[in-house]
Amino acid sequence: MKFVKTVFIVLSAWFVGSFSFAAGGGGYVKDFDFSFEGPFGAYDQTQLQRGLKVYTEVCSSCHGLKYVPLRTLADKDGLGYSEDQVRAYAEYYEIFDPELDDYRAAVPADHFPAVVDAGAPDLSLMAKARAGFHGPYGTGISQLVNGMGGPEYIASLLTGYTGEEKEEYGSVFYENTAYPGKWIAMAPPLYGEDVDYDDGHANDIYSEAQDVAAFLMWAAEPKMMARKHSGFVGVLFLVLLSVLLYLTNKRLWAPIKKESISS
Repeated sequence: MKFVKTVFIVLSAWFVGSFSFAAGGGGYVKDFDFSFEGPFGAYDQTQLQRGLKVYTEVCSSCHGLKYVPLRTLADKDGLGYSEDQVRAYAEYYEIFDPELDDYRAAVPADHFPAVVDAGAPDLSLMAKARAGFHGPYGTGISQLVNGMGGPEYIASLLTGYTGEEKEEYGSVFYENTAYPGKWIAMAPPLYGEDVDYDDGHANDIYSEAQDVAAFLMWAAEPKMMARKHSGFVGVLFLVLLSVLLYLTNKRLWAPIKKESISS
């Protein structure tokens, strides 16, 4: 009876954690469908390129990516750009060079500039630092089913503004359904049609939010595809090793079992 009760509690927790408590520390987080989710998911390079454009034209004025080298945009698992394209993109930024004691155009060997606004967080690891799915009560069951939900939290935050504002202590706060506490000091950064995509993709606010969230996920974990490949090879190796060990054990003990039975 106690075992049945325990199973019932676990299943109830899974159900509640997977659906009712899909929240980012108190705010509602929508479960967006990203291409890189799941054990066999992969980054969509065209989406990453669109996300980079949203970041460059909208987010980079306040938020930096100081832990992301510009050269990684041309990596195999990167955004699919050539070295010439990365070099041309790097020139968009100015980097302070201590040797010159002056600013110069960035090169692929440099990192994205650091945070410009001291009050705005760096976004290099934001998709990994923010857990979108919780509950219930820290069991981790929802995260096991839905994943950590960092990109979902970012996309939900960008699309979660209700249009309501309030002023407290001389500062304006904006109501946001995804932000813990519901009120955030950051004004809505996206309104839809903020950028024009080169591939003609839809540029409504939900598309832009998902694109930049996917790009920030890549920025936080650029080697995700290599990690998944290594994990799959490792699991396959362990399965084959287990089969070989089972067959070896069976062959070694078979004569002994026959002797014990005959005797």
